[in-house]
Amino acid sequence: MSLSRRRFLAGSAALAATWGVSREVMARTLAAVPVKATDARTTLLQTIKMSKQPMRGVYRTLVSGAGEDFIPRFDLLGRVADASRSQSRRSLYYLAHLSDIHVIDAQTPARMDAIQSIVPELFTDACRPQDTLTVHVLSSVVDSVVDAQVSSVTGAPLASALSTGDSADNLSQLETRWYIDILDGQSVVANSGAANRYEGPQVWSEATYAYHPDDPSGDVYGARGFPAVPGMLEAAISTPVASQGLPVPWYTVYGNHDATFMGTFRPDPALYAWAIGDRKAALGDALGVNWLQGYVSDLSLAQTGVNAIRQRLGLLPGLKAVTPDPERRMLERSEFMQAHLDSPAVPGPVGHGWSKANMASGETWWKADLTAYLRVFGLDTCNLVAGADGAVPEDQFEWLENELALCQVENRLAVVCSHHNSLTLENDATPVWGGQRLVHVEEFIAMLQRYPVMVAWLNGHTHVNTITPHIRDGGGGFWEITTASCVDFPQQQQLVEFIDNRDKTMSIFVTALDHAAPPAWSPGDFSQTGLASLSRELSANAFLSDPARLAGSPLDRNVELLLPAPFELSSITNAAVESEQMKARAQSLAHGGVA
Repeated sequence: MSLSRRRFLAGSAALAATWGVSREVMARTLAAVPVKATDARTTLLQTIKMSKQPMRGVYRTLVSGAGEDFIPRFDLLGRVADASRSQSRRSLYYLAHLSDIHVIDAQTPARMDAIQSIVPELFTDACRPQDTLTVHVLSSVVDSVVDAQVSSVTGAPLASALSTGDSADNLSQLETRWYIDILDGQSVVANSGAANRYEGPQVWSEATYAYHPDDPSGDVYGARGFPAVPGMLEAAISTPVASQGLPVPWYTVYGNHDATFMGTFRPDPALYAWAIGDRKAALGDALGVNWLQGYVSDLSLAQTGVNAIRQRLGLLPGLKAVTPDPERRMLERSEFMQAHLDSPAVPGPVGHGWSKANMASGETWWKADLTAYLRVFGLDTCNLVAGADGAVPEDQFEWLENELALCQVENRLAVVCSHHNSLTLENDATPVWGGQRLVHVEEFIAMLQRYPVMVAWLNGHTHVNTITPHIRDGGGGFWEITTASCVDFPQQQQLVEFIDNRDKTMSIFVTALDHAAPPAWSPGDFSQTGLASLSRELSANAFLSDPARLAGSPLDRNVELLLPAPFELSSITNAAVESEQMKARAQSLAHGGVA
């Protein structure tokens, strides 16, 4: 240990007081030699695969498979690294990367399920079979993160979590509250509207585009061999979902689904009213002449008026009466930040990246010092005019460049978080009356490459595990790390660890993380864990998309990403690293984890 005895005792005493743990227990825990985890439920030990034989039609169940070891990638280093690095490495920081959680209120009138019957190839995510199970999956993701509190590479403690957007699915106050509550360790009943009764397309016989778990024989999923699972919907919406909560501070950014309607459109007043109303579209025709009229139709004023009257009287074909619920209201942009500021201070931080200053200024981006030597930047790349893809507004671009220049002077490692990735940073929609310049991917990457301290860009959006090197002229560069989604197969997230190899190189270890539910769902298991397992199985059989593609290649999952050290990393003292790890282990101990 590099800390002096006096500093260690003073530090452990302060942490014991902070977390309400006895001094003796805290000191004993912090004095233990870190041992890397060998039994954490990660894809290093076990993967999840499709079964070889279809169960019915083309529907397949899931089975466990062999684990996948780390594959070293030398794209940025430009040479094979010294094999002896494994004997000298030290962990600088270990975190969890979450993205595209997509907690869904599957019964809200604002959810455009019926659009899938109009253009299913375009809107593959409008009505998934597992829509009612997203809270169960998120709780299972939390379980996996808790299980992985000790690094499998170095034994370092997990210190924080970064979520890169699309946490809620559709601007919903309920969805936002549910996802925050699960990450903070609260219990959630994933229901809205009528108590203990599902009202939506998965029980409406005319909605043949949707999966009907009670009896799928009349829908497109039954034709593909999806099983009858009577009781699934009742269990999903009536049983509280418990969560042990993340054991570490977590930060987040805006995703397009957190910022716009369906992740694509700026909502109008009619949509805000519809969300809390008593009518929901079951068929595409009803959807087309109501919700979409402002976007894709050119109805006359007279026809619009007639439709409004018919809707009020309940006469429009394809509209169903549902129980209204004011809790389903859609959030204004600032209210999303405020919901995070209202989150409890533990595990923190207050605001999860945003602050009262953000609320006052309207700025939706932030920075945070994870340690004295690592700074993270949270961007808002969402386009509020139109389109699911994003761009970097010029004010954020200039702010980030100035901040990276400061990190370079200070010898401080920098990590950038955004929702959109390098494949989807090309949205150029601007307001009719003008707006600031939007920076797109080539200019953005070129700016990041100017600063060697910029080592990683974490993002999501595409729901695909993807690792991309961005090589600087003359060598070096940064790694772009894109994780899959909680809602689509493989329902994986990531563990990310920054390591000093003490040989003028550093490594970023990325581990794909399955949620904790078993690979194979046991028929009739409607427990919280069973429903999370069933959700993964249903998502694996999504025939409108290509689920297997979303897992990425082996080079996009468990990898060691090498790069030249951006400065002399010995300037980060062992005492500074140990002090930060003491804080993380103390919080783990207070959470009840194995520190």
